Amino acid sequence: MKGIVFTEFLDLVEDKFGLEMVDKIISQSALESEGVYTSVGTYKFSEMLQLLQNLSTNTGIEIDNLLLVYAEHFFSVLEDSYPGLLSTYKDPIEMLASIENHIHVEVRKIYPDAELPTFLVESKTENSLVMIYKSSRAMHHFGLGLMNKTFEHFNATATITLEKIKEDGTEVKFIITKN
Repeated sequence: MKGIVFTEFLDLVEDKFGLEMVDKIISQSALESEGVYTSVGTYKFSEMLQLLQNLSTNTGIEIDNLLLVYAEHFFSVLEDSYPGLLSTYKDPIEMLASIENHIHVEVRKIYPDAELPTFLVESKTENSLVMIYKSSRAMHHFGLGLMNKTFEHFNATATITLEKIKEDGTEVKFIITKN
């Protein structure tokens, strides 16, 4: 997993819960990296799981909810860092439908060894989109948070429903209806 995911996560934890919480979740985790991350480095997903679990334990907030909040933070980072990418689109449905064929292509130019989830478009209309999320990592709520922020970015709203195809969350169907 790319280091930017870790550095931004720890920045969010510091902003929301304080530096003491960052120190606490790092010290409670058995991290090969010892909690030292660079945005361009690559780290094991198991480290993110430990940090999330320890943050959840210490705050009483479920991991899925933490991932939603983190995705909202991360979208803001993308908005600030890559405004040209977002300005390519005029509609949230178009943008979300292009994750696999455009957005992930651009991400791989910056981070060639990034392990990204797959988003397969099952059906698409002007106001709806059905996508299948596949990943070895069950971070579909991170994807949901990014989708929510995508609609917010375009001053639009949507109803987004998740249906787990695999119980472990590694394969999920997103049913998106623009309001």
